[in-house]
Amino acid sequence: MAADEVRLLIERAERLIEQKKGIADDIKDVMAEAKGRGYDPSALQDIIKLRAKKPEEQHERQAILEVYLRALGMM
Repeated sequence: MAADEVRLLIERAERLIEQKKGIADDIKDVMAEAKGRGYDPSALQDIIKLRAKKPEEQHERQAILEVYLRALGMM
């Protein structure tokens, strides 16, 4: 009984890993398309990461970046 349960859990994890790989491939395709249309995939990824944060975290991150950029004379 325990062996069947372990096997089912492993098979389920394997299916999820395959799905994850498929999604990663889809994301790569979208970024390649964006690059082909003249967009900067790295900038798009930065925006995606920023949008995943809560608004207050976004503002905090922007403020920190501005402080560092000013300290480096880049703003």
